[in-house]
Amino acid sequence: MAQIIDGKAISAAIRLEVKEAVSDWVAAGHRAPYLAVVLVGENPASASYVRGKAKAAAEVGIESDTLTYDASISEKDLQEIVDRLNQDDGVDGILIQLPLPDHIDERKVIGVLNPAKDVDCFHPESVGNLVIGIDGFAPATPAGIIELLVRSGIETTGKHCVIVGRSNIVGKPLANLMLRKGVDATVTVCHSRTQNLSEITKQADILVAAIGRANFVTEDMVKDGVVVIDVGINRVDDSTRERGYRLVGDVDFDAVSKKASHITPVPGGVGPMTIAVLLQNTFKAATN
Repeated sequence: MAQIIDGKAISAAIRLEVKEAVSDWVAAGHRAPYLAVVLVGENPASASYVRGKAKAAAEVGIESDTLTYDASISEKDLQEIVDRLNQDDGVDGILIQLPLPDHIDERKVIGVLNPAKDVDCFHPESVGNLVIGIDGFAPATPAGIIELLVRSGIETTGKHCVIVGRSNIVGKPLANLMLRKGVDATVTVCHSRTQNLSEITKQADILVAAIGRANFVTEDMVKDGVVVIDVGINRVDDSTRERGYRLVGDVDFDAVSKKASHITPVPGGVGPMTIAVLLQNTFKAATN
C-alpha cells in the first residue's frame, strides 16, 4: 500500500517558514509584503479561491487586498488598473484571478504585468525565464509538486517523470521544472493525441496526472512502486454525501494506491500547495 504524500502537512510547514521569514523581515524594519489580487466578475469558484488566498496571506503576516471589478469592465480599463499596480511601490505582488470574462483577452491583460510582481508566473517573460532556467517565480502548482517530491524524500535524479496533460498552468511548466539541474528527471509529456498512452505511463517512475478527468488513470496504467502525483479535482455525484457529490482526482486512488510507493490524495494533496507557494513567491517579490 502506498505511502500518502500529505499536502496539508507539507503546505503547513511552508506557511510556517514564510510566517517566520516575514516576521524577521518586519522586525528588521521593513514593511510587510503586500499582495494585490484582481478579481473580475462574480465567478463563485474564483471568489472562493481568492478568499482562501487572502486568509492564508493574513495568517503569515502578508498584507493583501482583493480589488473587485464588475464583469462588464473593459479590457483597456483592466489593463490600466494593472499598470497602476505596477507603478505602485507599495505593491509587491500582483495576482490576476483567472478566468476573466469572455470579452477580455487574458493574454493582453497578463502582458501588462510587471514580471517582477508576477507571483503567478503567467507573464511571457516569467515563462521564458522558467524555460531557460533563470531564477525567478515558479508557477504555484508545479512548484508545489516539486516541494511535495523534495520534502517527501523522493529521488528525482535520472527518474522518468511522465506528465499526463500539457496545460500552460501545470503540464508545460512542470516539465521544465523537472528538467532543471538539481531535479534532473527525464520527462515525457502526454496529451489527448498521445498514442499508446498506457504503454508510456507504465514506464513512469513518477507519474503526474493533470487532465481533469475523474479516475482516468487506472491500476493497469502504472507499474509497481510508481510515485503518483494527482493534480485533478473533479466532482462526481454521490448521493451518500450531504452536498450530493464528492471530490476525486484524475487517478483511481483506491486501485492505484495498491501498486504505488507514494501517492497524493484528493483533496489534501497538491491543492494546499498552490497557496503555500504563492505566499513564498509574494515574500520573494517583496525581498528581491
